[in-house]
Amino acid sequence: MVIITLQRDKCIGCNYCAELAPEKFRMSKKDGKSVLLKSTDKKGFHTLKDPDHSIFDDCERAAKACPVNIISVKES
Repeated sequence: MVIITLQRDKCIGCNYCAELAPEKFRMSKKDGKSVLLKSTDKKGFHTLKDPDHSIFDDCERAAKACPVNIISVKES
């Protein structure tokens, strides 16, 4: 299981996550911030639990590239 968390409120709209992991991140046309696809929102933390381990490397690269460090990726 791969667990991805995004603190969307702190997003600055740099687009790195959408470029590095387009299968899980998109940029909102409304406010220019990142959207974690198919995630659930709990108090500003958008979380996705995905059984597909093939997404881990791309999402981890996106987390490391994020200039405001608002993406976390864990594997369990």
